[in-house]
Amino acid sequence: MNNLLKGLHVFQPKLFTDERGFFYESFNQEVFQQKIGSTVNFVQDNVSLSKKNVLRGLHLQQSPSEQGKLVKVVKGEIFDIAVDLRKGSDTFGHYSHIVLSEYNRKQFWIPPGFAHGFYTLSESAEVHYKVTNYYSPDSEITIKWNDTDLNIKWPFSKLLHPIVSAKDDLGITLEDYRLL
Repeated sequence: MNNLLKGLHVFQPKLFTDERGFFYESFNQEVFQQKIGSTVNFVQDNVSLSKKNVLRGLHLQQSPSEQGKLVKVVKGEIFDIAVDLRKGSDTFGHYSHIVLSEYNRKQFWIPPGFAHGFYTLSESAEVHYKVTNYYSPDSEITIKWNDTDLNIKWPFSKLLHPIVSAKDDLGITLEDYRLL
């Protein structure tokens, strides 16, 4: 994992194992809010299933429907990424990434103002995420996953083109976003 940009957080639940299997607390509102330093109200849980080599993103919802996300993987493994798109931020256009998997059980908090995307590393990946606002197509923006200004170091060969939706392939550049 690289250094996290301000506002991003990683949660690692404590795992309790015995001969029966394991138990862990996947979410605790009090612990979560204490770590991020603010009150957050999650309104929806989402699940996506992606095949190997699928790239989703980079997605952002703008005002008035900004959306924070708490992302975890329950099956498989992904390369998860958050790009700082907070206008006026010292790290605008920078990104942080982390590998999330069913084995490390890490969770990635991506607050409003960051674009989010991921690339599936395993044969398939089931990703769960809690969001702080409802989906709003009118507020959604997609940033090009391969924008040269972002220069994201995706974990695949430049010769391999990931599986990307038409909507994601038609995203705008960082420069276009800056001009909005």
